[in-house]
Amino acid sequence: MTQDRRNEGPSKVGQIKDVTSLANPIIKDIKALALKKHRDETGTFMAEGLKLVIDALDLGWTIRTLVYAKNVKGKPAVEQAALKTVSRGGLVLEVSEKVLSAITRRDNPQMVVGIFDQQYRRLSDIRPADGETYVALDRVRDPGNLGTVIRTADAAGASGVILVGDTTDPFAMETVRATMGSVFAMPVSRATPEEFIAWKKQARARVVATHLAGAVDYRTIDYKAAPVVLLMGNEQSGLPDELARQADALARIPQAGRADSLNLAIATGIMLFEARRHLLTLDAR
Repeated sequence: MTQDRRNEGPSKVGQIKDVTSLANPIIKDIKALALKKHRDETGTFMAEGLKLVIDALDLGWTIRTLVYAKNVKGKPAVEQAALKTVSRGGLVLEVSEKVLSAITRRDNPQMVVGIFDQQYRRLSDIRPADGETYVALDRVRDPGNLGTVIRTADAAGASGVILVGDTTDPFAMETVRATMGSVFAMPVSRATPEEFIAWKKQARARVVATHLAGAVDYRTIDYKAAPVVLLMGNEQSGLPDELARQADALARIPQAGRADSLNLAIATGIMLFEARRHLLTLDAR
């Protein structure tokens, strides 16, 4: 499992380079981050947008490379991000919009891109406390769903997202885009089903799972008595029996229309805000 490396950045002095060629080896390496294999090999990923980069730097994530378009050079926020990158030993690239388009695979790319170290929280380090809510996702496949769940968990004030089994990559470009920056604020853990079950047995938390066979209206569950783990199933097949048996409550969201199911991200959002209803106020921020 990838370790938390936010305080283990490189100590070398950073550099600033002007790059114009798509054939540049550094650009080729960054473009390759679109492939999961390359992300896994390097332990890095790409985040697009100045705000996301600034948020990540403020939260202490390790930046390897900052890329910005020539036409935003000199802007105070960009210069500040560049200074922070260099001071932390990272590389700064000033490139053309054509190069940025190739990197991001977009015709109208963001003008600033950051390459960061991946960061996972160890499941064994999670000890749910009163008032905390976690989301556990079983074999989530769709990057958009996962990104939206991470963003929603952040908005609801959850304490983390746990990926169970063979899931889509939380650091894929599509997932990171869908999080709208929440990937930097929401701790993500990963575990096999066996590891999750073992953790659940020693964690002082109540597991509430959504299930088509659930007999309990999700609105009637007591979410105040203990920390809560919301366990959500795969988009197509739902929860397997081995995980459903670990739930302290099998819940269902009442439906009245012709649709026989809800999108995973929508269902998770409904469950999250119900579970945290007693903790949320309009002036919470």
